[in-house]
Amino acid sequence: MKRISTLRARVILLCLTGLLLFAPLSLADGYNQGVTSEVLKKAATTANGQKIAFPVTDKAEVTAAMVSIAPGAETGWHRHPMPVYAYVLSGSLSVSLEDGGLLSYSPGDVIIEVVDTLHNGKNIGSDPVKLVVFYLGSEGVPLAVKEAPAEKVK
Repeated sequence: MKRISTLRARVILLCLTGLLLFAPLSLADGYNQGVTSEVLKKAATTANGQKIAFPVTDKAEVTAAMVSIAPGAETGWHRHPMPVYAYVLSGSLSVSLEDGGLLSYSPGDVIIEVVDTLHNGKNIGSDPVKLVVFYLGSEGVPLAVKEAPAEKVK
């Protein structure tokens, strides 16, 4: 009976060793050895709690852009008629929302922007804000629409 216990222990040890050896491969989302994948952000809502919804269109268009905001500069009040995602490379960004909400972002932050909601981004630091931005829209739809906010948030 002691031999069966030893055999079981060896099988368990062998299985655990296999799991430890092959676990890094599964963590890299199916890529080859030497490739790693790190989730930066995973969410089902935008920065102000809106449920994420993708445009239904047969003319989908993705636009990738590098956006730079000089120290003290502002984007001006605008809204995006589509989902927009950004990664902050540098600088300190403050985003005012039409409802009076205020969001702050720093290097390394992932932004899941508000959709069809007026907002204004401002560089509140001394270094330029640099963002890598992805717009998930449709052909012919503007990336941003300038619009004046209600008096209470100007």
